[in-house]
Amino acid sequence: MSPRGIPIGRIFGISIDLDYSWFLIVGLMAWMLAASYYPAEFKGWSPGEYWLVGTATALMLFVSVLIHELAHSLMAKRFGLAVPRITLFLFGGVAQIAAEPPSAVAEFWIALVGPVTSLALAAVFWGIKPLLAAWQPGFALVEYLATLNVVLAVFNLIPGFPLDGGRVLRALVWRFTGSYLRATTSAALTGRFFGFVLIFLGVWQALSSNLIGGMWIAFIGWFLESAAGSQLQQETLKNLLGGHKVRDAMQRSFVQAPSQISLQDLVDQFILPSNVNYVILTTFDAPAGMATLAEIQAVPREEWATTPARAVMVPLEKLETTEPDAVLWSAFQKMGRDGVNELPVIEGNQIVGVLTREDVVHYLSLLQSLAA
Repeated sequence: MSPRGIPIGRIFGISIDLDYSWFLIVGLMAWMLAASYYPAEFKGWSPGEYWLVGTATALMLFVSVLIHELAHSLMAKRFGLAVPRITLFLFGGVAQIAAEPPSAVAEFWIALVGPVTSLALAAVFWGIKPLLAAWQPGFALVEYLATLNVVLAVFNLIPGFPLDGGRVLRALVWRFTGSYLRATTSAALTGRFFGFVLIFLGVWQALSSNLIGGMWIAFIGWFLESAAGSQLQQETLKNLLGGHKVRDAMQRSFVQAPSQISLQDLVDQFILPSNVNYVILTTFDAPAGMATLAEIQAVPREEWATTPARAVMVPLEKLETTEPDAVLWSAFQKMGRDGVNELPVIEGNQIVGVLTREDVVHYLSLLQSLAA
């Protein structure tokens, strides 16, 4: 089980994860369809049939979302970008593409292929309908899925970040202005505008007659506005860090301790006196790995005196690392992507420093002060 959710398998070398919120939305959708939509549209089914078709519809919607995200991922891989995972969550799904597209053309096709795939799925489900005319539950299922995939495609084509339409807009502005920053800012501002529009419409609906639907629309608008605002903030930070290297912000002095000492001695002699969250462990004066407070705290306190530090050490070859001349922004993104707070900085076979999130935040604060 990963901190991002539950891994359920791999497709084309891409890990597929279920965020914990996925279970909530699938259960809620299945209940709404089984208790409200299908009984109103199709009379005479048994309760079991309503629940079976409602649950199948909710699950197949996320299969459609997964195929939509796989289309993005495979197109990204075609342009040489790594895609470690796809996560299905409350609002659908997201493909984690490891880097920004290399060109406006790449951005355009990576973004556009998702809605096109959803429309193709809608056409497939619509084509299956006549084959299931004699079996009403199956007919209802594919009819609803065809409609949902059209809605998914149309909604994603709204020209505001982070939706696919916003990425298409970013690609077009990028292509005609030559400025990635200007293109991203335009798409993010448009995304915030549409987010506020959805919030207004949702609140208006909720105060009129459709409380649940209105709240859901407003919630989606809030998510869209928040994501667009985060992208604007990210671009601001990226612009500030542009041209700066890891060596500019890293700590050149760091705490080292022999790997054979006990955890109790490690805490008493190195961690507490130095007020640090991590220690580089050495074997025969050569760096061997890193131990952090999280690994130490996983060991029962009464066992610290008899447990050697190397027992909780993450070996150097398994650590996420960076280099002194790596782009600082890329290293910061790597921390967030991999869920780590410290990156040992490697030059040759030696650790020459450590970069922490706090180091990057402090360096950003310094840059912002100088810019002001």
